[in-house]
Amino acid sequence: MSTYVTPFTPIPSFFDAPAVGADYDQSSLMAFLMNDDFTTDALFAYGDNNTPPSTAPPAPTCSAAPLQPPAPPAPTSNGRKRALTPTAADEPATAVTSRSAALRRKTSPPPSPANSGGDPSPPSGRGGGRRVWVRERSTEWWDRLSSATCPDAEFRAAFRMSRATFDALCDDLSAAVAKEDTALRAAIPVHQRVAVCLWRLATGEPLREVSRRFGLGISTCHNIVLQVCAALTTVLLPRTIRWPHDLSPAFQNTSGIPGVVGALCTDHIPIGPPKDGVADYYNRRLTERNSKTSYSVAVQAVVAPDGAFTDISIGLPGSLSDAAVLDRSALSASCQAGALRPHHRLVGGKSYPLTDWMLVPYAHRNLTWAQHAFNERVAAARAAAQAAFRNLKARWRCLQRRAEPKLPDLHNMIGACCVLHNFCQRSGEEVDPELLVGLDCHFADEVVAAEPVRSAAAEMERDRIAHDLLHGGHAVTFF
Repeated sequence: MSTYVTPFTPIPSFFDAPAVGADYDQSSLMAFLMNDDFTTDALFAYGDNNTPPSTAPPAPTCSAAPLQPPAPPAPTSNGRKRALTPTAADEPATAVTSRSAALRRKTSPPPSPANSGGDPSPPSGRGGGRRVWVRERSTEWWDRLSSATCPDAEFRAAFRMSRATFDALCDDLSAAVAKEDTALRAAIPVHQRVAVCLWRLATGEPLREVSRRFGLGISTCHNIVLQVCAALTTVLLPRTIRWPHDLSPAFQNTSGIPGVVGALCTDHIPIGPPKDGVADYYNRRLTERNSKTSYSVAVQAVVAPDGAFTDISIGLPGSLSDAAVLDRSALSASCQAGALRPHHRLVGGKSYPLTDWMLVPYAHRNLTWAQHAFNERVAAARAAAQAAFRNLKARWRCLQRRAEPKLPDLHNMIGACCVLHNFCQRSGEEVDPELLVGLDCHFADEVVAAEPVRSAAAEMERDRIAHDLLHGGHAVTFF
């Protein structure tokens, strides 16, 4: 039997093809077929020396078709490559060309959908750089508010502060929240990042709505809120919430009680049931008032006459009484250690104990004229603290709704709201009266029994101040 030899020239050295039927390197075949500079047409047009067809010697006449490169091996069930089968002798060269085009279409990135907002044009050529398909979202709402033509009243209603105060806040936070541009996309500006956090805290809207307004992803908005809240508590809290060094005469002018440096008040922020210590955060008073199971964390604060916080304690379980929250806070330890100057004191409600450094009203029913006058003066001094908590919840409505984040993130969020409250108070920002309508704010000292007296000397001092307030109109001032 005679052997017929095809006139087809050998495959180029790049392929280094083994004999038909041997294992083939699939990655080499794919790289060869995907090479734009060396197509399958050139494969059958050139020989080993890569000479053009015009210079190559004429091939003898032959009726047999040239051999085609074998197909890549197909993996078997055990993971090994299956032996190749020879290509049909009569398969035309155009079949290989169409097969390579199909491979190109299969391995190229698919075009983005019409509603994805990405660039529908495919990458231009090889080595054109990495392309990222990002969904385009509408930023019309934020663009309108951030423009200089936006009325200041609308800007204040959205972010609870004027544009000048907002710019000052962004300047203070720029070093902590600014991000750098990358090769993939431009960084979100500082003003937009701060605005996302303020809108989320001011309205308590779901992240999906925040994402729609600012034209950002939901996870991006969530991360921005956490980062800005952390920056507020880390950078601005030590500067905005600080103990007063000088005694303000405002409390004495309002109540007539001498030496008052702050009013103490405790409120509760509703939360979802935590994973750990559910019984510790169960709030009986909230449950009775809302007629459903409620959990909370306590927020204790000392308030100055201007309505700003001078000391805060956040995160203790909501099942604790006001006196227990005070005993576990750093405020109690520092006051017992002598942090207050002599004859300087705080004023609290009936839910707090009477101590050497804090005055509380009389709790029994049969009050004398002097005791009744003293209770009225204490209530006038504590009005600043209760108003501060009402303004806090009115400005930042996220504190009125049941919070679901993790407790560490929740503590940062509450601390950020307290920092922003002080920033607005000391910048002269007024609370919109419409925000106070329907605000539900109840304090524990209005419904619970009084704490026992812990100091006999403090009880004698309270009686002396009550007598002076009734007969002299004001008590003796100590400085």
